[in-house]
Amino acid sequence: MQLALPIYTFVDQSIMKQMATDLYRRLPRIRPQTQWHFLLLFPWFIPLLTYWVIGSRYWTEPWIFITATILNLSIAGCCLVTLDLVTQHVISRYPNLGQTWQRVWRLIVVFMVITPCFVFGTITAYSYFHLFGYVYDPETLSIGRIALVNLIANLLSVGIDESTYSLKKWRENKLEKEQLEKINIQSQLESLKNQVNPHFLFNSLNSLSSLIDEEPEKAEQFVDEMAKVYRYLLQTNEDVLTTLDTELGFIQSYYHLLKTRYGAGIQLTVDIVSQARTYQLPPLTLQMLVENAVKHNVIHASKPLLIEIRTTDDGQLLVRNNRQRRTSGRIASNQVGLSNISAKYRLLAQTDPVVLADDDYFTVMLPLLKPAHA
Repeated sequence: MQLALPIYTFVDQSIMKQMATDLYRRLPRIRPQTQWHFLLLFPWFIPLLTYWVIGSRYWTEPWIFITATILNLSIAGCCLVTLDLVTQHVISRYPNLGQTWQRVWRLIVVFMVITPCFVFGTITAYSYFHLFGYVYDPETLSIGRIALVNLIANLLSVGIDESTYSLKKWRENKLEKEQLEKINIQSQLESLKNQVNPHFLFNSLNSLSSLIDEEPEKAEQFVDEMAKVYRYLLQTNEDVLTTLDTELGFIQSYYHLLKTRYGAGIQLTVDIVSQARTYQLPPLTLQMLVENAVKHNVIHASKPLLIEIRTTDDGQLLVRNNRQRRTSGRIASNQVGLSNISAKYRLLAQTDPVVLADDDYFTVMLPLLKPAHA
């Protein structure tokens, strides 16, 4: 019995501590900007406003000074928390640096609506309950003067808030851009590796070797298509964008090499509206997706790999293949190809491609960029 009490007390305290921790985590977080508001505005705004309301007694009577200051600080704290929550909502709606003006004018409107409610509501409460002996006198307390000070305080608050937020966002964007540039460099290195991929080159040469004796005309065509593939790989390494029509021409040559090797085991269907052919996308995007499809799926004449490239009604490019995953010698996917494609789109300030996968199909939706002259 002597041991039960301490154990019970310990468990009870632990439960209470966990409950308090969970409650704290659920509470809205006050942003650092709000703390700056408090430090820069309240030390002068609250005493000044309180002095205008109470008069000289605020400075001469310690009890009035302490209680009035605490009361007004509490009211101002509630006002500040309300403004902080509304500000977080506005920022969540307009978070980008390019939306600064939309964010700023909405914050000014919000501040100019909420703060007068608290300020003049407090003055009304002072007058109604005669707090600290206060009686409203329009000659001694100018509403216009209070409104002017309130306007200055609001402009300072919005300025502080927007300056700190914009600086933070600029730093985040700069860091993200540096990371994306690093990923892009890695993507270029990966592209260089693919250009001299010994497996692809070895398989292509094997296919060519078998054609030379048996079908010399097809061997000549194979050499032409192989030259087009490697010429494109070399020429587009530094390009940021290429037209969809150019990329499709390359894919046809690339597919010719695959078709020669796999025969009836692989099929490619292309259905592109004529207008979309002038649209743009990062080079070698289609090659990465086709290569991934070949790498991770069974290719057999009885179970052909079906690859489809087409435009959608909303102007995107759909690349899809049926899924028939390897059961032996399966290659683990490291998502490097998809990561490189996403990084290229982010560097172009575009939305990421959408990847959809189920038991039957693997689908990638690629945004197409309109040409500058369109």
